[in-house]
Amino acid sequence: MSACRVKILIGTLSALLLPQLASATDAPLLHPIFQDHAVLQRDAPIRLWGDAAPGTRVTVQLESTQVQARADRQGHWEARLPAHAAGGPYSLKASAANGAMQQIDDVLIGDVWLCSGQSNMELQVHRTLDSRSEIADADHPSIRMFKVPAQSSPTPQRGLGGTATWQRTTPEAVKDFSAACYYFARELQKKVDVPMGLINASWGGSQLQAWIGDKALRAAGDDGPALDVLARYATDPVAAAPRWAALWERWWRAHGEGEPWQPDAPGDWRSAPSALGAWDDWGVPQLVGFNGMVWYRTSVELTPAQAAQDATLLLGPVDELDQTWVNGRGVGSSYGADQPRRYALPRGQLHAGRNSIVLNVLNTYRRGGLLGDAPSRALQFADGSTVALDAPWQYRIVPQAVGTPPRAPWSSAAGLTTLYNGMIAPLEHLGLRGVLWYQGESNTGDAARYPALLTAWQRDWRQRFGADLPLLVVQLANYGAPPTQPTDSGWAQLREAQRRFVASDAHAGLAVAIDIGDRYDIHPANKQELGRRLARAARHVVYGEAIAPSGPVARNARREGESVRIGFDDVDTALVSYGNDAPIGFELCGDAAGSCRYASATLSGREIGLRLPAGVQATRVRYCWADSPVCTLYDRSGMPAGPFELPITATSSP
Repeated sequence: MSACRVKILIGTLSALLLPQLASATDAPLLHPIFQDHAVLQRDAPIRLWGDAAPGTRVTVQLESTQVQARADRQGHWEARLPAHAAGGPYSLKASAANGAMQQIDDVLIGDVWLCSGQSNMELQVHRTLDSRSEIADADHPSIRMFKVPAQSSPTPQRGLGGTATWQRTTPEAVKDFSAACYYFARELQKKVDVPMGLINASWGGSQLQAWIGDKALRAAGDDGPALDVLARYATDPVAAAPRWAALWERWWRAHGEGEPWQPDAPGDWRSAPSALGAWDDWGVPQLVGFNGMVWYRTSVELTPAQAAQDATLLLGPVDELDQTWVNGRGVGSSYGADQPRRYALPRGQLHAGRNSIVLNVLNTYRRGGLLGDAPSRALQFADGSTVALDAPWQYRIVPQAVGTPPRAPWSSAAGLTTLYNGMIAPLEHLGLRGVLWYQGESNTGDAARYPALLTAWQRDWRQRFGADLPLLVVQLANYGAPPTQPTDSGWAQLREAQRRFVASDAHAGLAVAIDIGDRYDIHPANKQELGRRLARAARHVVYGEAIAPSGPVARNARREGESVRIGFDDVDTALVSYGNDAPIGFELCGDAAGSCRYASATLSGREIGLRLPAGVQATRVRYCWADSPVCTLYDRSGMPAGPFELPITATSSP
């Protein structure tokens, strides 16, 4: 072989191999949670992970400390650095035997907090009180922020759902970050002088079921069949749709009447306006401001050639949850007002002649219905042609007593395991100091199940992040019209679940927010005070400071003659009432539903006395038991007593 030919061959091989070598050496070795400006948890082994070519040895170095790991068959590697005291900035380097290298700079070691939940945790600084000056003053270089990209998934994910970066706290960076999370860290750092890393993984409107992993959620109740459907959805969404519809139909048969999804089902069907749109605008008094379920149906005529094709059903955006059938067979279900519906119809789903299309639509907030314009509703065929769904539509209002239908398990914020899979699983085993949790508004419709879900969430996250992981829970704020008489309340029931959960857990804290809500806005703007209360809970629960974590806490209620005495713990000096000599909002209740009566209260140091109303055989006492109660009981430090329900015990014999 000539020298020239050898040179050409070598050049050709180099040209072929260089892109692969460049890819191998340029690809990030570290998981994307580890970037410039990151904060790593102090005083505990530092767990790092990432990806490399299978079998590759990876070396990780922090200062003079090096550890090694080898990538497994899937290319995943994991290493642990020894525990490190708070400090920095440092550089962290990962290098592989194939020449790949990644270095991240300006890394701090301090306390890392995971802030999670729904929209009140998601709410940004620019939407809070005095936001202009708060943003302008946000210069805290040792408070770092990371927003986990929104990602819903039927299976646990290793990677993040998009690009994200760690950021120093500056006016530009803080304005769109979680206000509760930021104000908490700013307040806490006044007492705990270490770097703070804030990871915001939140999703507006999310239910607790979406944040729990599969195994823990199965153990918490009767979600097993729906989780089985979700597993099928992960591999074959089209096959999963009728399986989910069968579970939905089972629920309907237990609560509703007939089978409205069947073609030509009888019932009180009425003509809908041709434009459809929000049902509030139809001129039907019953539908103005209506939050509940409405059935829709129409039909479409197809030729044999059309019916023989694969097709897609287009419905436009639906507010907010739909369950859809074609010819009596479930074809899809989606959650989200801004999500255009597209449901695959495999060959055989349609037939020549008249085809039936039926939807059940649930709306729980503001305007509901099929919100798209007429062209957004059509059948689209494999050959590219479309047929408009322009036949008359009919509707049927579902009585409120039927209740709320189940959500499809893949329904992002309202699904099962979906947000754990997409937003928490990628962080699994990251070193954390604790969790801030503001969630529950979306579970108030089924508050009776919330205690079991909280326990499942607690066990699941502690299994993944540490057995003693501190959990700081925000008790739901007040929202809605104040009560004029005692009433049942899903919001109050859920607050009681939160209170009892924290009371039973030495590593949990409660931030009472019953007095800092907004009766007109489910997203109260006073997140500064919430941050202070969360920081106070952390100082007690996490850092062991000898302060009351959350204000006065009802200890017991006991019968004494014609009165009931309630004792309180964690009272600074004495109980006080704002706005009156005596606090309001106390109720005495019997065993029967609807038996609660307001009770007059008197203050006595760290106790409250209630006079028994005539004719009430009281067995329970409640305080601030409503969606948006008026609560006036505090201690002298200004901390509020939170809502509660306690059994009344007999006075012990001397």
